[in-house]
Amino acid sequence: MTSESPCTTLDGLKCLGRYGNTPFLFPLYGQREIPQCFCRMCAVFGGIYCLHHKIQCFVVDKDSGSCRAVIDHLGQRINASSFIVEDSYLSKDTCSNMQYKQISRAVLITDQSMLETDSDQQISILRVPPLEPGTCSVRVTELCSSTMTCMKDTYLVHLTCSSSKTAREDLEPVVKKLFTPFSETEAEKEELRKPRLLWALYFNMRDSSGVSQSSYCGLPSNVYVCSGPDCALGNEPAVKQAERLFQELFPNEEFCPPPPNPEDIIFDGE
Repeated sequence: MTSESPCTTLDGLKCLGRYGNTPFLFPLYGQREIPQCFCRMCAVFGGIYCLHHKIQCFVVDKDSGSCRAVIDHLGQRINASSFIVEDSYLSKDTCSNMQYKQISRAVLITDQSMLETDSDQQISILRVPPLEPGTCSVRVTELCSSTMTCMKDTYLVHLTCSSSKTAREDLEPVVKKLFTPFSETEAEKEELRKPRLLWALYFNMRDSSGVSQSSYCGLPSNVYVCSGPDCALGNEPAVKQAERLFQELFPNEEFCPPPPNPEDIIFDGE
């Protein structure tokens, strides 16, 4: 047990009974709907998102050392007083001193749920302990079609763990233990109880969480770096990081206040 375990357990207990018999909520159409929500809310209050614009270089004021603008990979100049950048959008030179951890991921499509239940609309979370010494536990999240992430009568399964080898080497033993390969037509009776694997994708991705701002080379003081996805089950690390960056930019403002009633918004000039 780590020092964070009691706090995590308390958070789970506080969430029980809020919206049902589970402390977990999952957004329709997948996790990407949450950053889209923040993006739209930011735009309402004057923020600007520049998507798919990798940074080629910074335009830095010689006197103050602050960034006046960035030049993207298309040569376009973007001016702003402050910049918040996800780690993967930075140039190789800026990240030249970084030593990233890696995450092993697998995305599967199966024909039935791992959970034997009367309902076919379940979201299941399973933690598989290490199968061999020196390996990490694997978190398995199974989504049904009611989440709008997969077709009817199929299930979308995510497997995640910290990397020790390639994603296939880390996760394929767990996949074989939980699912029946589609090519195996002659299976024993106990194997038929396992969901059949219809499609699988394995990949590794870098984990930039926990990286210090000072580790980047030549980063101006008004450029703030946020990390990409990590191994956490929920979104709490991302929310804490967003709150920390917000307080650095706007120390006297309330972080993420309740949105106003649209009828109460008064635009300039009206």
